[in-house]
Amino acid sequence: MQERILRVLEFHKVKDQLVEHVSSSLGKRKAESLMPSIDYAEVVRWQEETDEAVKVLRIKGNVPLGGIFDIRPHVKRSVIGGMLSPQELTQVASTIHASRQIKRFIEEFVDERSSLPILLDYVSRYNVLANLETTIKNAIDDNGEVLDSASEALRSLRNQLRTKESRVRERLESMIRSSNAQKMLSDAIITIRNDRFVIPVKQEYKGHYGGIVHDQSSSGQTLFIEPQSIVQLNNELQEIRVKEQQEVERILIELSGKVSEESAELEIIVDVLAEIDFMFAKARYSKRMKGTMPQVNNEGRISLFKARHPLIPADEVVANDVTLGKDFTTIVITGPNTGGKTVTLKTVGLCTLMAQAGLQIPALDGSETAVFGAVYADIGDEQSIEQSLSTFSSHMVNIVDILNKVDDNSLVLFDELGAGTDPQEGAALAISILDEVYKRGARVIATTHYPELKAYGYNREGVINASVEFDIESLSPTYKLLIGVPGRSNAFEISKRLGLNDEVIRTARSYISADSNQVENMIASLEESKRIAETEREEANDFLKSAEKLHKDLQKQMIEFYDQKDTLHEKAAEKAAAIIEQAKAEAEKIISDLRKMRIEKAAEIKEHELIDAKRRLEEAAPKINKTKISVKGKEKHTFTKGDEVKVLSFDQKGHLIKKTSDNEWQVQIGILKMKVAEKDLEFIKSPKPVETKPMAIVKGRDFHVSLELDLRGERYENALLRVEKYIDDALLAAYPRVSIIHGKGTGALRQGVQEYLRNHRAVKNIRFGEAGEGGSGVTVVEFK
Repeated sequence: MQERILRVLEFHKVKDQLVEHVSSSLGKRKAESLMPSIDYAEVVRWQEETDEAVKVLRIKGNVPLGGIFDIRPHVKRSVIGGMLSPQELTQVASTIHASRQIKRFIEEFVDERSSLPILLDYVSRYNVLANLETTIKNAIDDNGEVLDSASEALRSLRNQLRTKESRVRERLESMIRSSNAQKMLSDAIITIRNDRFVIPVKQEYKGHYGGIVHDQSSSGQTLFIEPQSIVQLNNELQEIRVKEQQEVERILIELSGKVSEESAELEIIVDVLAEIDFMFAKARYSKRMKGTMPQVNNEGRISLFKARHPLIPADEVVANDVTLGKDFTTIVITGPNTGGKTVTLKTVGLCTLMAQAGLQIPALDGSETAVFGAVYADIGDEQSIEQSLSTFSSHMVNIVDILNKVDDNSLVLFDELGAGTDPQEGAALAISILDEVYKRGARVIATTHYPELKAYGYNREGVINASVEFDIESLSPTYKLLIGVPGRSNAFEISKRLGLNDEVIRTARSYISADSNQVENMIASLEESKRIAETEREEANDFLKSAEKLHKDLQKQMIEFYDQKDTLHEKAAEKAAAIIEQAKAEAEKIISDLRKMRIEKAAEIKEHELIDAKRRLEEAAPKINKTKISVKGKEKHTFTKGDEVKVLSFDQKGHLIKKTSDNEWQVQIGILKMKVAEKDLEFIKSPKPVETKPMAIVKGRDFHVSLELDLRGERYENALLRVEKYIDDALLAAYPRVSIIHGKGTGALRQGVQEYLRNHRAVKNIRFGEAGEGGSGVTVVEFK
């Protein structure tokens, strides 16, 4: 990609925003060097990386990426035998610790939830150098100080050092506490000069203590003297310090050697951590701008849904739908300079560059971008005083460069094509340039205020007009892109709203040709039709969502019904078995009693005893509440389309729509369609043949009537006739509630329908639909 194009489309500002989300200098360096790729496979890979990181952030919220440093210079110096400082070794240990943390985090995430193939591949490339990390941390603390425990020799030397320092301080404290010290010393303190302990002595008493003068105050009245009595102690102290420093250096050289031994593995760790940090920086940036992963193609198709310019604040930006490369390859955005056209150009260009750089784009799910070999843009006023070029000349220099390079794998963005010169010549030149770029097969979006280009979109195949909507009431653009509707001049309407005399406006209109007026009126009509179509499409989407929800609810209820039915059958079977067992036990007891009576009483058994035993046997029989069910022998019937049948498992009536297999039919029960096995069907009757003579038809409860009536597009009189017939059908079907869709429009149809419903004797109540039911475009009717 050309550097000028990236600058014109402000890709560097996107990178500046991305840099804010990195966790280390490694990620920052990768973000700052980010460039769009023209390789399709590479772009797909980058997008998958970003989406995988987004998935982790969405579930976990954060990733342990702290403590990462660019340790490559340290590693290189250790390889050539250099000694690393304690701070550099601490950074090495911290980076190793970070690699261990992120590896464990990714592996645990995969175990808990789902696979992360890209991240798992990254962390599998390196080994965790836990031993080196432990060795460094055992020798150096977090502040970069070498610990006493780094070696036995260092511990011994530091113990000696502390002992000697204690002896020196004791000797000096005895001096400053003496009776003469108050008058001879400037202050009763012990201080250090040149790594040796000294005391502040007044100038006139310097001979009293003897020893070595190391420093004096700025006034010269105080000398910092090392008394002769502690010179030897300070010498011994200095010797121990030299040995301590030598031991520290020995330890650092040894640790640097260990770093050198693992240099190859450390290089891999740094490279992997840089990639992972960069992946999650892109994911955090996507989360900030509410971005989504675009579908990427190499066929020149762009479909952006509710795309937003990433550099405009979210509370100010207007989202737009833009499609290009399928039904048409060129969009010409016409209309006056009311704002929004250039933003649209930059939004498409910047989203394309972001997608090709592996970034998610600020648009809704399902958006699609293409991988272009080049993106060309001629945007803004690039007048060059240094080169003595006018605005027009500057534009032409850019356009000539574009025409020299453009091909069928290019995206070209022209802003105010042909501007800056004579209108007629500029328009002709703009048309010629667009024709040339179109012939090359490139994808083109161009803005212009020339009215001649309005006809261009209608006369060229593969070209479509577009405009930015303008609100006459507020005298401001809405920044809403209208594809398929050319822009129109709003000069007369704006002037009228601002108070210009009507006579002046009428005179001005007379100077406009009849053809121009006709075109302007046509465009106004197109804009209105576009708005109505958008509104109705949104309403249709709402109805579709409501229908899908209803369908899902019914399916759920059916599943629950089947589950409950099976449970009840099981319980009934268990209860019946228990009753029968109880009856058997009672019968056995009665028989046993009869035998006993026969043996004991022989022929003396009285009649009333037999009657009592018989009564007990009758009471032991299980009592079952039976409903009157007529069971008929099921005749073998050859089913045909349209037959009315009974679905035995549901105990519901329906009719056959079509045969789906040898032993299965599609059956419609009310508003539901389902596949049912033929053995689960019971034939009721065949469809009645249609008689040629007129006849009155009375529809019963089994007749299928839709729960809603759609009147959109109907004439007023026909609509009321349909409402009258539909209300009768709904009442016969015993529906408690129905919906009538009349749309919003002018409101005439809505008022007529509601007036008829208010006067109907069977209507209990009417109301507008809720937000999910279609709002004021729907009237919900409740029957008595």
